[in-house]
Amino acid sequence: MDDLKLNPGYEQIIDALMADKYAIADSFFSSSEIDALQVSLRRKYESDGFKKSAIGNQANEKVVDAVRGDYILWLDEESADEAEKQFLSKINDFVQYLNRTCYLGIKDKEFHYAVYPEGTFYKRHLDTFQNDSRRKLSMVCYLNDEDWQPEFGGELTIYLKDNGRETEKNIYPLKGRMVIFESQLLEHEVKPVKQQRLSITGWLKSR
Repeated sequence: MDDLKLNPGYEQIIDALMADKYAIADSFFSSSEIDALQVSLRRKYESDGFKKSAIGNQANEKVVDAVRGDYILWLDEESADEAEKQFLSKINDFVQYLNRTCYLGIKDKEFHYAVYPEGTFYKRHLDTFQNDSRRKLSMVCYLNDEDWQPEFGGELTIYLKDNGRETEKNIYPLKGRMVIFESQLLEHEVKPVKQQRLSITGWLKSR
């Protein structure tokens, strides 16, 4: 492994991915980093920079409210503000670590802010397209306020299969929580939200 220094936090994520195909990391980013990202998201959302989300890839995307109801804004590394640069820098460090320790061949990434207004959701789906299987790992980082309660809804439900038996894993969008899972294997959904839900969602992609 050359002179690569082991990162205990990254290693916990890798171990969980190998065992369960998903991982939950509640301290991937610092509290100050999360606060800065939340400020950036809210500022851009209030300036009408977001657009209604669509399903499908860019060549064949369409808005379907019965499937998903969030509003998104893609992050651009070249025009990123300081909070976004710190976010993307840590993601880049994680990618380099994955490639050197797990040989995943991650070559690209894409991330967007996501705002779910009250009453919206995202129906069960898989994070891959029929003509594009480059997405390897899905990542979501929650930017909600600290007092998020279960009755607010908006949990991420991941559907797991074990010997042909399906189970559900419900993950609440607590502030600063990062969830990482295998894009091509795990179907998932966002349950209806009872109040505005904030996050950054993205994918690590192979060539």
